[in-house]
Formats: sequence, structure tokens, C-alpha cells
Amino acid sequence: MEHLLGDEWKISPAGGLTGDAYFAQNEGKKLFLKRNSSPFLAVLSAEGIVPKLVWTKRLENGDVITAQHWISARELKPNDMNMERVAQLLHKIHHSKELLDMLTRLGKEPVEPSTILEDIKSGMALELFSLDVIQKSLDFLTKEIKNVQFKDKVVCHCDLNHNNWLLADNQELFLIDWDGAVIADPAIDLCMLLYWYIPEQEWNDWLSTYGIPLTDDLRHRMHWYVIAQTILSVQWYHHKDIEKEKQNWLNYLERLLPVEL
Repeated sequence: MEHLLGDEWKISPAGGLTGDAYFAQNEGKKLFLKRNSSPFLAVLSAEGIVPKLVWTKRLENGDVITAQHWISARELKPNDMNMERVAQLLHKIHHSKELLDMLTRLGKEPVEPSTILEDIKSGMALELFSLDVIQKSLDFLTKEIKNVQFKDKVVCHCDLNHNNWLLADNQELFLIDWDGAVIADPAIDLCMLLYWYIPEQEWNDWLSTYGIPLTDDLRHRMHWYVIAQTILSVQWYHHKDIEKEKQNWLNYLERLLPVEL
């Protein structure tokens, strides 16, 4: 990394799971560097959804390094997710033709509910298959799959954890960490945000700010996707052998299931 910027730059790891992100600093100038970011980053930057992209350079080994402006910002707290700007930025993302065109050019195919269900089943450990709550959840997803079809696919972030939202000191709002973006039903994003952060009695108001009504169809699609997402979380923590978090998600899954099951 040092040879890209010169000896006067101090470079340090920025953390993260991949170890491919770095901070660079030189006399008050700060950059955020990342190895092998998707070309999608350029469009996100142009749309003002992530901090501004400064440059992109390809190394001799084929790696691509991107540099973004480092911003002074804080992560949103859970109770910040009810801010109007969160709903407005998510609406902008879901209605961006530029984002959709770029992901399509990158070869992303629209994700259907049947694909998600097959991925869940194929990645399910035998120990989880034997659990009653998992069996009931899979039965629900299978039974209702015909009732959650939605043709108007959009770019979905798919990880709207409050830690991925940055509020800059100048009050600009950004959504970062786009590695898991897909083309899919916007209910995938909406269910995560509403179920995890917004009291149900406030869903109507939040969605009104976002720009759509809370219909029975949307409510049903969100319920299907939040059950699917919760199973995926159970699977992830099971694979990582983090028992406490796995159990927390299993308990949450139990609460999500319709009483008639």
C-alpha cells in the first residue's frame, strides 16, 4: 500500500472481517483505502450514498485499490433508525435506475423467493434440520412462497444493521458495506429495518416517509423475508459455533412464527 501513496503517508489497518481496508493519513489529509472493491462503488459514490470516491488504481497483480474521502462521522444508534433521512435514503437507493443498471451490468440476476429458500435448505446443518422451530419455519416458507411474488425488483443492501449507517459531522447520511447487495424485492430491506428497529405501531408513519403504504401484501412479504433472514442468521452463528447468538435468533424465530403453526 505504501508505494501507492508515498513514504509521507501513514497507513494502518481499518479493521473489518476481510482485512482489506486501511486508513491513510498525511498532514491532515485522510483517505479510506480498500482492496478489490466492486465497480459498484463508483456509482454509489456518484449517487452520494457512500463517501466520495477519490481514485481507483490497479496493481500489477490485478488487485484494485480504491480511495475514498475519510469522513468524521458516527454510526447510527438503534433509536436513530426512525430518522426521516434513513427512510428517505433507502427510498433513493430502491428507486435508483443507475444503481440497478450497474448491478445488472455486473451480472447480478434478480433474486426470487424460491432461490432464497433453496439456499437455506442446501446450507442447513443436520443438527438444525432436526429442530422443531426450523421445521415449522421451513414449512411456512414453502407454503407461502406462492403468495410473496413481487415483480418490481430493486437494488437491496441486505444488511441494514445500524452500524452500517454513518452520520457525518456535517449531517450527511451514508450507507456503507455494500458487499452483499442484490437485485430483489425491496421487502428484504424493509423487513430488516422495520422488524429490528421500528415499533410496529410506527410502521405506517415510517413507510409513509419512505413513500409507500403498509398494505397486507407488503406486510406478508416482509414477514416471509424476516423469517428467511432469521433462519440464515441461525445458520451463520451455528457455522461459527457461537451458541448464545444462535439461541437468541432461534428464540426470535419462535416469536415470528404464526400461532396456527
